Amino acid sequence: MKKKGSENAAEAESAECLNDKTDASINEIDIGESCECEETDCPPDGRDGLKAGEPEAPEPTQEQKYAELLDRYQRSLADFDNFRKRTLKEKAAAYEEGLRDTVEKLLPIIDNFERALNSAAEAESKFYQGIAMIARQMDSLLAEMGVETIPASRGDGFDHKIHFAVAHVEDENYGENEIIDELQKGYKHKDKLIRPSMVRVAN
Repeated sequence: MKKKGSENAAEAESAECLNDKTDASINEIDIGESCECEETDCPPDGRDGLKAGEPEAPEPTQEQKYAELLDRYQRSLADFDNFRKRTLKEKAAAYEEGLRDTVEKLLPIIDNFERALNSAAEAESKFYQGIAMIARQMDSLLAEMGVETIPASRGDGFDHKIHFAVAHVEDENYGENEIIDELQKGYKHKDKLIRPSMVRVAN
């Protein structure tokens, strides 16, 4: 019995020794392979943001920084200049379009002044002189705005771009497509037609 008890004691002592060696090996592995960061955050070669074998990017010099800032400034200045020119162009176009629309609405009034002058019996009357003065003021206002009358005198050639023919007359005294008379004045502003001249054309 004593012999068997001694064997059991020896086995227990061997098992305890083996456990101690195993714990020591585990501690050595934990200490050697421990990492404070997570696996996905750790760089492959231990340098932040660089792959294994990739050299570090050189720090830009003061000249390079200055060149980059100068390029940004020049680009911004060019963009602003283009914006300013485009804005001025759009503003001028809107003004001219509004001017032409306004003149087009005033033309019937101007026509009535001309009809009143043409039908007046007494050119020396105060009424006639008052109407003539208003008509001259209207013509002066149109000239200040850059509005011009379209030429459509007798004998001028017909131009479909600026004239509107309301009648054709067979007359041997005139050539083909010659204007006989003007029934209503036409107007233009710079290179834009506001209203064509209403005319009668020969042949």
